[in-house]
Amino acid sequence: MDKTEKAQPPLNDSGPDIPNLLLLKDRALDIAAEGITIADMRSPDQPLIYINEGFERLTGYSASAMLGKNCRFLQGGETDPETVEQIRVALATGRECTVEILNHKNDGEPFWNRLSLTPVRDSSGVVTHFIGVQSDITNRKNVEEALREANQQLEEANRRMVSNLEAAARIQRSLLPEELQIFEGISFSSVVQPCDELGGDALNVVPLAGNCYAVYAVDVSGHGVRASLLSVTLSHWFSRVLSGPKGKGFEFTPVEVAEELNRQFKMDSDNVQYFTMCFGIVDVDEGKFSYVTAGAPPVIVVRGNSESEVLEIEGFPVGLVEVAGYTETVVDLSPSDRVFLYTDGVIEAEDHAEVGYGTDRLAAALLKQGSLDLGDTVDAVLRDVSSWEATEGHRDDVSMLAFELS
Repeated sequence: MDKTEKAQPPLNDSGPDIPNLLLLKDRALDIAAEGITIADMRSPDQPLIYINEGFERLTGYSASAMLGKNCRFLQGGETDPETVEQIRVALATGRECTVEILNHKNDGEPFWNRLSLTPVRDSSGVVTHFIGVQSDITNRKNVEEALREANQQLEEANRRMVSNLEAAARIQRSLLPEELQIFEGISFSSVVQPCDELGGDALNVVPLAGNCYAVYAVDVSGHGVRASLLSVTLSHWFSRVLSGPKGKGFEFTPVEVAEELNRQFKMDSDNVQYFTMCFGIVDVDEGKFSYVTAGAPPVIVVRGNSESEVLEIEGFPVGLVEVAGYTETVVDLSPSDRVFLYTDGVIEAEDHAEVGYGTDRLAAALLKQGSLDLGDTVDAVLRDVSSWEATEGHRDDVSMLAFELS
């Protein structure tokens, strides 16, 4: 045997080789990835009596330079005082402690340290040492901070979006008529119940010359902001067109209005929206309602609270085809007759069996509630529609405009 080689003690058949196990344990502590320190709690200022290689790699401090010193040298001006106090209390009371603390390396670079402190007691239960295990969690903390900032930005964006939606909803509501309007020889009632903050339905009543009134109910395809923008645009379009110079009634026929809308609001690859519409003119003195439908549900007329009529649908939705071929329909009206325009959210409301409310059921409900005032009739029927629906709230915008000759 070479003299420089040390003879290894033989293993004892009665048990493990204790010296070798101790050497192995010491070596394992030295090369562990985590920083490991041992502080002597019996000496003044609890100095470090052991520092492993992992601690040297983690902090940049050498064992020879730091042994005999208190571990607080890792702290700096940015270290949280509350965390430092938590460590102090654990050391003073001999309790285990795990914290995440901002420490500094030998070159001044800050890093987040997950510090775990464990007391070691002698046979009488007195704490003699504390073992500290340090792990660099800077990357994790950076990711958490980036996520926190991203969440803050999302929350702020969401607050702005909600605020903008609320402002847009107020603007949209301001464009709607009053729920009940009474004029000479005629009264109107209207209700709009959007399924979201912003709706795609629009309706209005516009007085014209000669005791005539223009009425319309529009339902834009889709929901949300995109639908509401087109809805508001259409409301302004009607306001501009209907406020022009007029003779008795209106200078355009309902068909001409529908055709003009179809020319101006064409659906293409950039604009994939269309809308259904019922537009008409009520001549109170002559007792006539001239109207055109563009894919809208059929108009319902309740005659003197004795019978209801469901008028036929004619015309494509606006913007769907190049030439829609709209046709004007004229309905003769008598005093106490009621006319109802509405969007498809009313008749397409489904129960638990996915059965739609339907036009026939709507006509029957309007007739049944005909003894009520016009506004109360509209409210009662829309409550019945809500009761019919399986979902909480509407799945589609629900709107109705009604008028009655007196």
